[in-house]
Amino acid sequence: MLFGQSIFQSVLERLKEQDAGEAEEPAAHRVPGFPTGLAFDVMEGVSAASQRVGQAYFDNLGPEPAIAAPPPPAPEPVMPDHLARIAPEEIVADLSISSADTQQTLNEKRRAFAKANHPDGVAEPFRTNANRRMMIANLLIDEAMRRLPHS
Repeated sequence: MLFGQSIFQSVLERLKEQDAGEAEEPAAHRVPGFPTGLAFDVMEGVSAASQRVGQAYFDNLGPEPAIAAPPPPAPEPVMPDHLARIAPEEIVADLSISSADTQQTLNEKRRAFAKANHPDGVAEPFRTNANRRMMIANLLIDEAMRRLPHS
Protein backbone atom coordinates (compact mmCIF):
# COMPACT_ATOMS: atom_id res chain seq x y z
CA MET A 1 0.00 0.00 0.00
CA LEU A 2 1.27 3.39 -0.96
CA PHE A 3 0.09 6.22 1.24
CA GLY A 4 -2.93 4.29 2.41
CA GLN A 5 -3.87 3.00 -1.08
CA SER A 6 -3.25 -0.27 -2.84
CA ILE A 7 -1.05 -0.33 -5.93
CA PHE A 8 -4.12 -0.74 -8.12
CA GLN A 9 -5.81 2.28 -6.57
CA SER A 10 -2.70 4.44 -7.00
CA VAL A 11 -2.46 3.46 -10.70
CA LEU A 12 -6.13 4.39 -11.21
CA GLU A 13 -5.58 7.77 -9.55
CA ARG A 14 -2.59 8.48 -11.79
CA LEU A 15 -4.55 7.57 -14.92
CA LYS A 16 -7.37 9.91 -13.87
CA GLU A 17 -4.85 12.73 -13.40
CA GLN A 18 -3.39 12.12 -16.87
CA ASP A 19 -6.85 12.12 -18.47
CA ALA A 20 -7.66 15.44 -16.78
CA GLY A 21 -4.39 16.95 -18.02
CA GLU A 22 -5.08 15.94 -21.62
CA ALA A 23 -8.27 17.93 -21.85
CA GLU A 24 -6.48 20.65 -23.82
CA GLU A 25 -6.39 20.13 -27.59
CA PRO A 26 -2.93 18.95 -28.79
CA ALA A 27 -1.36 20.44 -31.89
CA ALA A 28 -2.48 18.77 -35.14
CA HIS A 29 1.02 17.76 -36.12
CA ARG A 30 1.88 16.17 -32.76
CA VAL A 31 1.15 12.67 -31.59
CA PRO A 32 0.43 12.40 -27.86
CA GLY A 33 3.28 10.66 -26.08
CA PHE A 34 5.87 11.41 -28.81
CA PRO A 35 8.21 14.37 -28.40
CA THR A 36 8.38 15.03 -32.15
CA GLY A 37 5.83 15.43 -34.91
CA LEU A 38 4.87 12.96 -37.60
CA ALA A 39 7.15 12.19 -40.52
CA PHE A 40 4.91 13.76 -43.18
CA ASP A 41 4.24 17.42 -43.85
CA VAL A 42 1.00 18.88 -42.58
CA MET A 43 -0.73 21.52 -44.67
CA GLU A 44 -3.87 22.95 -43.14
CA GLY A 45 -4.55 19.76 -41.17
CA VAL A 46 -4.38 17.48 -44.24
CA SER A 47 -1.25 15.61 -45.06
CA ALA A 48 0.08 15.75 -48.61
CA ALA A 49 0.63 11.99 -48.62
CA SER A 50 -2.98 11.27 -47.70
CA GLN A 51 -4.14 12.94 -50.92
CA ARG A 52 -2.28 10.38 -53.06
CA VAL A 53 -2.42 7.15 -51.12
CA GLY A 54 -1.04 4.96 -53.90
CA GLN A 55 2.01 7.17 -54.30
CA ALA A 56 2.98 7.24 -50.60
CA TYR A 57 4.90 3.96 -50.87
CA PHE A 58 6.98 5.23 -53.79
CA ASP A 59 7.71 8.53 -52.03
CA ASN A 60 9.61 6.62 -49.35
CA LEU A 61 11.71 4.53 -51.74
CA GLY A 62 14.19 7.23 -52.56
CA PRO A 63 15.77 7.99 -55.91
CA GLU A 64 15.43 5.43 -58.67
CA PRO A 65 18.66 3.44 -59.07
CA ALA A 66 20.59 3.80 -62.27
CA ILE A 67 20.30 0.89 -64.67
CA ALA A 68 23.57 -1.00 -64.67
CA ALA A 69 25.11 -2.21 -67.88
CA PRO A 70 24.95 -5.98 -68.32
CA PRO A 71 28.11 -7.76 -67.25
CA PRO A 72 30.46 -8.78 -70.04
CA PRO A 73 30.10 -12.39 -71.14
CA ALA A 74 32.31 -14.86 -69.33
CA PRO A 75 35.30 -16.05 -71.34
CA GLU A 76 35.12 -19.57 -72.72
CA PRO A 77 36.74 -22.04 -70.32
CA VAL A 78 40.03 -23.57 -71.43
CA MET A 79 40.54 -27.29 -70.86
CA PRO A 80 43.60 -28.08 -68.74
CA ASP A 81 46.18 -30.18 -70.58
CA HIS A 82 45.97 -33.10 -68.15
CA LEU A 83 42.25 -33.62 -68.89
CA ALA A 84 43.09 -34.45 -72.52
CA ARG A 85 45.11 -37.43 -71.31
CA ILE A 86 42.42 -40.12 -71.03
CA ALA A 87 44.26 -43.25 -72.23
CA PRO A 88 44.95 -45.75 -69.43
CA GLU A 89 48.70 -45.69 -70.19
CA GLU A 90 48.77 -41.91 -69.75
CA ILE A 91 46.88 -42.13 -66.46
CA VAL A 92 49.28 -44.82 -65.19
CA ALA A 93 52.13 -42.43 -65.97
CA ASP A 94 50.29 -39.59 -64.13
CA LEU A 95 49.73 -41.78 -61.08
CA SER A 96 53.27 -43.22 -61.16
CA ILE A 97 52.22 -46.45 -59.43
CA SER A 98 55.19 -48.66 -58.55
CA SER A 99 55.69 -51.99 -56.83
CA ALA A 100 57.12 -50.16 -53.81
CA ASP A 101 53.78 -48.43 -53.07
CA THR A 102 51.96 -49.31 -49.86
CA GLN A 103 48.27 -49.00 -49.15
CA GLN A 104 48.92 -45.64 -47.49
CA THR A 105 50.85 -44.24 -50.46
CA LEU A 106 48.21 -45.53 -52.88
CA ASN A 107 45.48 -43.79 -50.85
CA GLU A 108 47.53 -40.57 -50.90
CA LYS A 109 47.94 -40.85 -54.68
CA ARG A 110 44.18 -41.39 -55.05
CA ARG A 111 43.41 -38.26 -53.01
CA ALA A 112 45.95 -36.13 -54.87
CA PHE A 113 44.67 -37.36 -58.25
CA ALA A 114 41.05 -36.68 -57.23
CA LYS A 115 41.93 -33.20 -56.07
CA ALA A 116 43.29 -32.30 -59.52
CA ASN A 117 40.87 -34.31 -61.67
CA HIS A 118 37.49 -34.61 -59.93
CA PRO A 119 34.56 -33.77 -62.25
CA ASP A 120 33.05 -31.36 -59.70
CA GLY A 121 36.17 -29.20 -59.89
CA VAL A 122 36.23 -28.62 -63.64
CA ALA A 123 34.05 -26.67 -66.07
CA GLU A 124 30.96 -28.37 -67.47
CA PRO A 125 32.33 -29.10 -70.98
CA PHE A 126 35.29 -31.04 -69.52
CA ARG A 127 33.46 -33.20 -66.98
CA THR A 128 33.24 -36.20 -69.28
CA ASN A 129 37.03 -36.37 -69.58
CA ALA A 130 37.48 -35.76 -65.84
CA ASN A 131 34.96 -38.49 -65.04
CA ARG A 132 36.72 -40.95 -67.35
CA ARG A 133 40.12 -40.11 -65.80
CA MET A 134 38.75 -40.65 -62.29
CA MET A 135 37.17 -44.01 -63.19
CA ILE A 136 40.37 -45.32 -64.78
CA ALA A 137 42.54 -44.04 -61.93
CA ASN A 138 40.28 -45.62 -59.30
CA LEU A 139 40.36 -48.94 -61.17
CA LEU A 140 44.16 -48.83 -61.45
CA ILE A 141 44.64 -47.97 -57.78
CA ASP A 142 42.14 -50.65 -56.67
CA GLU A 143 43.98 -53.23 -58.78
CA ALA A 144 47.32 -52.15 -57.29
CA MET A 145 45.86 -52.51 -53.78
CA ARG A 146 44.59 -56.02 -54.57
CA ARG A 147 48.09 -57.05 -55.62
CA LEU A 148 49.67 -55.84 -52.36
CA PRO A 149 50.92 -58.64 -50.13
CA HIS A 150 48.59 -59.21 -47.18
CA SER A 151 50.34 -58.88 -43.86
